[in-house]
Amino acid sequence: MEAAVVSVALICPLARSSRPRKTSSQYKRLPFLKDSQISMPHRLVHEHLLTALLESPEEGILSVSLDGTIDTWSQGAELFYGYTAQEMTGQPLSRLVPLHDWPGLKSIFSEAEGNDSRCFETTERLHKDGSRIFLMVKRVLIRDEQGEVTGILERGRALNSYGGATPDERPLRWITEQMPGLLWTTDQNLRITSNWGKGLASLNIPGGGFVGRNLCEFLECTERHTTPIAEHHEALRGVSSHFDYNWKCRSLEIHLEPLRGTCGEINGVLGLAMDMTDRKKNEEQAVYQARHDALTGLANYREFMDRLEREVHRAERSHNSFTLLLLDLDGLKRINDLRGHLAGNRALKRVAAVMIEHCRATDLAVRYGGDEFAVVLIDSDKGMAEQVAQRIETGLRTDKEEPALSVSIGLGIYPYDGRTAAELIEAADQQLYKSKRAEKGRVLPAAGTIIRSKRAGR
Repeated sequence: MEAAVVSVALICPLARSSRPRKTSSQYKRLPFLKDSQISMPHRLVHEHLLTALLESPEEGILSVSLDGTIDTWSQGAELFYGYTAQEMTGQPLSRLVPLHDWPGLKSIFSEAEGNDSRCFETTERLHKDGSRIFLMVKRVLIRDEQGEVTGILERGRALNSYGGATPDERPLRWITEQMPGLLWTTDQNLRITSNWGKGLASLNIPGGGFVGRNLCEFLECTERHTTPIAEHHEALRGVSSHFDYNWKCRSLEIHLEPLRGTCGEINGVLGLAMDMTDRKKNEEQAVYQARHDALTGLANYREFMDRLEREVHRAERSHNSFTLLLLDLDGLKRINDLRGHLAGNRALKRVAAVMIEHCRATDLAVRYGGDEFAVVLIDSDKGMAEQVAQRIETGLRTDKEEPALSVSIGLGIYPYDGRTAAELIEAADQQLYKSKRAEKGRVLPAAGTIIRSKRAGR
């Protein structure tokens, strides 16, 4: 009687019965087992195959003769492709294959006798309704008792469908469908083979919506050595990665892992992306609030000292000059006493607005005390600092809002007045005291009384 030979690795995983698994010693007692292959009459082969097919509805399993004719069609294949066994048995496999993929698949059959290795690939197939599905396909050769190849058995698992999920798999399906962010897998050519999760709603990426597209095309990034394409290629070499990536005005946190098969071989990449844009904005807002004055919006004392230290170190390396202005708002206490603290707060905000107006974007305007302000002028000299000081004084003097405001200003120049932050602050402070003493007998227009500097007595 004619017999066939089928790999043990093919039959055993498919026979998912409730009976206990046989040990290796038990397999040795089977008369049709030899050298990890099953040799049995053709009728028994069909019986074992049919058992596997009936017990594996989550996989589309079919056998194909070397001329490309479908011989066996499983329940899982009916679920994936939409055709019944009666419709497809005896039909050419080409009915399920897109035209552009058929030449490559045809060559697998023509070269089957000379290729004993298993074939794993991600491929595209046609559904009965005309839509396309994507499968992870495993193929093994079917041999007769003389060792001649008589056909190919193909197992396919749909990558963008959960239609065949078993009860044990359903919780995992629900978790992946509802997980925030985006999960995806690719093959070794970085073609997207599946994507799950609620998707990135902000980017209009639905779960399962981009299967079949090349990752480079999807990200509109063709340069292999740039993020995140470079990290995907590293994952194909077994290297995991975790990095941030800005894409379409969103900030993504991405984790990549090698996608391994049951034997540990790397078949592609597994990725997870979380949209961290809102969280990063909240973190940035918290940092901003911790380093800025809530009333005026200017930098506060902490930011002032950090920035001043950085500028000192930078100037040491570049041998460039920069300047520091210290400013005191004249008569703030009197404004608070006569007009109330709301008027005093308004006066502080008016000074801040004038400072911002006359500073460059690279400069730092600061409120570091009650009525004390500062400006760090990057890459500047004494002449530039004096011009900025004069513009600030003029801006306040020409302001028509009441009460009229004025400031006392001191100047420190790096490196002439000091080479440390403390030395520059001390030099500017001394000039500020001199300015206060010179003005202590000045009558303010809004008050009609003499305002003495609070620092003049130091």
